[in-house]
Amino acid sequence: MPSLSTLALLLFLCLLIYRYLIHPLLAPLSRIPAAHFSAPFSPLWILLIRKRGTENRTLLSLHEKLGPIIRLGPRELSVNCVDGGIRAIYSGGFEKHEWYSTIFDNYGVPCMFSMANSKPHAIRKRMISNVYSKTYLQNSPEMYKISQVLLYQRLLPVIESLASEGREVDVHELNFAATMDFINAYLFGLGSGSNFIEDGPFRKHFLELYYSRKTYTFWSQEMPKLTSFLHKLGIRLVPNFVDEANREIEAWCLSMCKGVEASTKTDARTAGIDTSPVVYSQLAESLENSSIKSTSGIRPHPRDLTIASEMLDHLAAGHETSGITLTFLMHELSQRPRMQASLRKELLTLSPTLSYEPSKLNEDQKPDFPDLPSPRALDALPLLQALLLETLRLHAAIPGPQPRVTPSTPTTLAGYNNIPPNTRVSALPYTLHRNASVFPDPLTWKPERWLEAGKDEKEEMMRWFWAFGSGGRMCIGNNFAMQEMKYLLAAIYTNYTTSVVDDEGIEQEDAYTAGPVGNKLVLNFARVEEGSS
Repeated sequence: MPSLSTLALLLFLCLLIYRYLIHPLLAPLSRIPAAHFSAPFSPLWILLIRKRGTENRTLLSLHEKLGPIIRLGPRELSVNCVDGGIRAIYSGGFEKHEWYSTIFDNYGVPCMFSMANSKPHAIRKRMISNVYSKTYLQNSPEMYKISQVLLYQRLLPVIESLASEGREVDVHELNFAATMDFINAYLFGLGSGSNFIEDGPFRKHFLELYYSRKTYTFWSQEMPKLTSFLHKLGIRLVPNFVDEANREIEAWCLSMCKGVEASTKTDARTAGIDTSPVVYSQLAESLENSSIKSTSGIRPHPRDLTIASEMLDHLAAGHETSGITLTFLMHELSQRPRMQASLRKELLTLSPTLSYEPSKLNEDQKPDFPDLPSPRALDALPLLQALLLETLRLHAAIPGPQPRVTPSTPTTLAGYNNIPPNTRVSALPYTLHRNASVFPDPLTWKPERWLEAGKDEKEEMMRWFWAFGSGGRMCIGNNFAMQEMKYLLAAIYTNYTTSVVDDEGIEQEDAYTAGPVGNKLVLNFARVEEGSS
């Protein structure tokens, strides 16, 4: 007769077999097509895919083969549809996965983007969303002044020098400089923000710091408990220099915050060429006036770090995503001289135009720069809009999955019901934007699709267009990004043509945030001849 210990061991083995082999095949998720034979039993397959940097391409292939919803792990799904997909997940009660907080918290303090729960997120969003609204931005004298200074005093003189001397330039780096200066000027004011366009050495140093961390995000995001446990044992999956880079970047942002505080107290802003710190002031004032209770879900943090964490998130996302978009758009245009000419013809219908004539700028009169066309006038240009939409479709700066967690009651996704609580679910622009039934010839950059589409066809494309997300967590800076990119593109292509010098490595990375594999694009600028179009 078997001993009690033997029976106990057999029972334990039976429980293990049921828990990890039988139950996954009987559970509600078992009805959903598995991406890999091991997916019902283990997350190892999808973790290896992520570690190798092939997740986006792999999921596209699998969705094309298996349908709009697939099982990636024992409790993880990927969806690729609008109805029953992104509408249900990103407009309903699906909270953010812990994946965000491990990377996007700054100073150990959550920012709006990293907040897991919707309630504290909504409170923070109400504090600052108005200054990112389209109406506010289009009518903002601060944004107008920022655009004037950055275009006429910084960017166009740099490009004019490059063109007149016949020097090539890495526009990927230059685009990051321009977008960083735009967002920082709006956050902190021109006087307290950055000047990456003109300060090449510091720009290069910052970008080296920023990108040195990128290949190590996997461990903290996907395996935070293992990473933390091994760290306590003295085994570092994330090198010391990543932490050092993070500290230096955080210190830089905090110094800009302190610069704002100092200039506010002393009224030390430089007359004429400075602007107010729009976002910083809005958040600081809202925090000062708010009476947030502990029940709101926001754990109290020092005021200066709360503001700095939010500002760092905005400057990081604000410069990188727009910079990537501009790089891919300029690469596409630089291969198409006729399209550049068509764009310039459209830009010359603006009144006033963004023509740059340095010989007519009186140094003594600065900062009295030429007037700008209104943001509304830029929005009325169909080709410019189509160029941006198509680039954001094919080369979304954030093409990777946006993980959420199913709510406390069973839910239905893509026709499958009874999906259990606490299941990780994601959609991603990379697959949504490559639906051939919505975007014919989806792997080809075709701006004309947005110009030639009928009303119903365009509405359907916009339903699937997800470059900025959707729902309450939709990118708060989408209007800012579109406005700054339109001004930058209009200023450049009104005055110059571009051609490719070196585009090796221009293929887009397979990552959450994805720029060119080679992290560069070298172009040549040439002055447009007077009278040409």
